Amino acid sequence: MNAYVQPFPIQQYAGFADLAVKALIAEVNLTPKPALVDQRGSGAHDDLTLELMEQSAYSLRPMFLEMAQAAFHHHACLQTLREAVGAIGRAGEAAMLETTDGVNTHRGAIWALGLLVTAAALAVRAHQPLTASELCRRAGELAQLEDRFIPPQLLSHGQQVQKSMGVKGAKAQAQEAFPAILEHGLPQLRNSRKIYSNESAAQVDALLAIMSILDDTCVLYRAGQIGLTRMQKGARSVLNCGGYATAVGRRALASLEMDLMRLRASPGGAADLLAATLFLDWIERHNHEDRM
Repeated sequence: MNAYVQPFPIQQYAGFADLAVKALIAEVNLTPKPALVDQRGSGAHDDLTLELMEQSAYSLRPMFLEMAQAAFHHHACLQTLREAVGAIGRAGEAAMLETTDGVNTHRGAIWALGLLVTAAALAVRAHQPLTASELCRRAGELAQLEDRFIPPQLLSHGQQVQKSMGVKGAKAQAQEAFPAILEHGLPQLRNSRKIYSNESAAQVDALLAIMSILDDTCVLYRAGQIGLTRMQKGARSVLNCGGYATAVGRRALASLEMDLMRLRASPGGAADLLAATLFLDWIERHNHEDRM
């Protein structure tokens, strides 16, 4: 970890790192999730388990804390902050891969949650409101800056899909201030929570809302355009049935899961954005409670 001369108020910012890890733990434990790792098993994955995903999440806490620390010292969405966060993220990914013996568990979440943790620390440093829209705006500004120090490397599966199929990926989602979260995941989470008073069902519905519109490169890599279309249509079908809290919605979700399992199509990109959605929801709710 980098050492800074100025004193860093660790207790003030450590909560953001803790909340990011909590969001990752909540996401992987949410059950059921179609073709994803959850408390029932490994979904469409052969190399992932619930225990491995949890170990991976905990390994990222020092990284999230260091990103908050970098925001504290750089003050604003500057090129130098973007490059500092990039270097911290690469070190965090290396720590994750060491923990998981080389298995990619949370690469997408490092990008999304890392930007949002940094944005939250920037907002606190500037005495700005901790709202989802403000944090996504700041994260988008930071994501739009290019990191001049990214080392040459092989294209990830998601980047291969973006290049071959011309779709937007996780980078564009962040640069556009996370529309899948602000326009779909977060509104669905809160609407389902209000209607059914069932937190688990509301979180499943939030995942489905993201799946219904996202060009999930994890699914595209595994199952192509056919898999993506079936994921999106199937997710919309569950929501149109009333969501997971309803009996007909649960049957529709079971049908969607069987379809995705046959295709070995796991919506990992949507899962990463669900974790980010939970992070933002918790920050807004806690911030509101603190003002009351």
